Amino acid sequence: MLDEHRIGRVYGARDHSYTQGVICAKVSRYAERVHHPDRLMRPLRRKAGGKPGAGTAADSLFEPISWEDALDTICQRFDSIRQRSGAEAIWPFHYAGTMGLVQRDGLDRFRRAYGTSRQHSTYCVALSDAGFKAGAGIKSGSDVRMMRKSDLIVVWGGNPVNTQVNVMHHVAQAKRLNGAKFVVVDPYRTRTAEKADLHLMLKPGTDGALACAVMHVLFEEGLADQAYMAAYTDQPEQLRQHLATRTPGWASQITGLPVEQIVEFARLYGRTKKAFLRIGYGFTRSRNGAVNMHAVSCLPAVSGAWQYEGGGALYGNAAIYELDRTQIQGLDIPCSTRIIDQSRIGHALTGHPDDLQGGPAIEALFIQNTNPAVVAPDTRRVLDGLARDDLFTVVHEQFLTETAAYADIILPATMFLEHDDIYTASGHTHLQIGPKLLEPPGECRSNHWVLQAMARRLGLTQAGFHLSERELIDNLLQSSDLPDYASVVASGGVDRAWPSFADANFLNGFGTPDKRFHFSPDWSAVGRHFSGMPSFPDHWAVIDSPTEDCPLRLVAAPARQFLNTSFSETQSSRKMEKRPLARIHPDDLARYQLEDGELVTLGNALGQVSLTALAFDGVQTGTVVVEGLWHNKDFAGGLGINTLISSEPGKPDGGAVFHDTAVWVRAGT
Repeated sequence: MLDEHRIGRVYGARDHSYTQGVICAKVSRYAERVHHPDRLMRPLRRKAGGKPGAGTAADSLFEPISWEDALDTICQRFDSIRQRSGAEAIWPFHYAGTMGLVQRDGLDRFRRAYGTSRQHSTYCVALSDAGFKAGAGIKSGSDVRMMRKSDLIVVWGGNPVNTQVNVMHHVAQAKRLNGAKFVVVDPYRTRTAEKADLHLMLKPGTDGALACAVMHVLFEEGLADQAYMAAYTDQPEQLRQHLATRTPGWASQITGLPVEQIVEFARLYGRTKKAFLRIGYGFTRSRNGAVNMHAVSCLPAVSGAWQYEGGGALYGNAAIYELDRTQIQGLDIPCSTRIIDQSRIGHALTGHPDDLQGGPAIEALFIQNTNPAVVAPDTRRVLDGLARDDLFTVVHEQFLTETAAYADIILPATMFLEHDDIYTASGHTHLQIGPKLLEPPGECRSNHWVLQAMARRLGLTQAGFHLSERELIDNLLQSSDLPDYASVVASGGVDRAWPSFADANFLNGFGTPDKRFHFSPDWSAVGRHFSGMPSFPDHWAVIDSPTEDCPLRLVAAPARQFLNTSFSETQSSRKMEKRPLARIHPDDLARYQLEDGELVTLGNALGQVSLTALAFDGVQTGTVVVEGLWHNKDFAGGLGINTLISSEPGKPDGGAVFHDTAVWVRAGT
């Protein structure tokens, strides 16, 4: 910190047992975001006659308004809507622009207290959570710090060089200490795959087939751990019989991988006891994503890798924290209002009956921590919904995002260094407090401050609205039998890892009712929409397969310098990412008479997106990759990559299918 108003470069904590001082480049440059000249600094309201979404300059669409007037206007409109149509006509909408529990999840408390529509959060982990819990019963796994003891590390469906650089630090340690082999399973040659000893570059949406073929080899060649399966799994013999026809040849036809490579990987995995499987989210963002996740998570249960330090698997660690979030989220407030799928925001705003569930049309949105005009699937439909003349929209934001440009009122938001909050993790095991270090610039206010101010006007009396951020955090810690705020800050965090290796690696039983890993999952236990799902690991052929009209499969992957749409406004990140690119195999460029570097258009029934083609042999033919959630305006034609993404929910519990899209390609716009 330079002073209470300015910071310099951000560094990782060297004494943190997981990060060990390693921090991703974009966050190290966080001062560029905090002190960005385009930050929203005061409340704004739309000028009379201003067209929603028109232009991007704040002064052309909006005029300043005081906080008092802004909040009075919002609450008067909300009360009017509540009296006329019922509070369910209001939809507070948020996601993970902040991961702090107070600033992110306080909107849950507001929904319950005011009786609004609620939200099923499906952008990120609905599919992957369902798939992992279907087998293991709980979202936790091996302590990633055990990677240093691994002899083999497999990153499946993730690109940690872009998205979680700390994983690569632990991979490097294992390679240095043990000579560990490093394998990556991903549909394209990512920066992570470039560092691998073996890269299995399969077709998108075919991960379940590969996992089944690997398990087939383990059974056929005596590499399956029969004793472990007898003690810890539900139906190993039935699984073996099921997999008898899931041969490497069968999988090769589905995945596009050579039989020899599938067998090579299966033998390497099966012969290496200390094999650590780091499972990502990417491959689950598909209509068959939950099934694919379950199939992949079966591997250490067949090989017995869970038994060894340095072996096992990690997908996420949500279950280890065991926090009492009642006061923050208002979980003690009775509520039975409708729950709308956030990925269906376009259909919900445009009045689709199934999404409205027999309730009133949505007349007001209150948005925090997300930018659905870019992030949500089916962009054109989302923009149509946001542009409704009769929709009252409030956006609490840090920048004039595409979503904020549709707002009637914009409220300026703090960043994470400008308020108090508490954070759990997914890749590591620490509970951490981020104390306020900077005074907010201009008139920026935290999410919690705004909810408190609205609660006073709307007559909401629940305790959570009348406590400070620190008081909420202290109460959460006390009710969860943890040290107080000051102690957690002083210690740098609380390590919530399971008490022992046996607990973390399920040697004391899995999280299922019978304590066994389920090769044959009860899909109804993890979602309501389970009809037709396979009873054992398999390739579930429900993806948006190539057709004559749409012969390519699109992967809309994360960029290294962006975090969804965060950092897409900073010049250093934009300079490094350069521009939106469609990575297309040279053979496909020739097939469709396209040139490297020319403007091309990708399209399907949902819309069209124009961007620059890049010749790239790090994909199979028939696959195209576009990295990063660029602004819609960064694409010729003004529509971003999620224009092409369906909002059809994946089974069994919903989930956005960002990596499950068939498209055509042509030259020009």
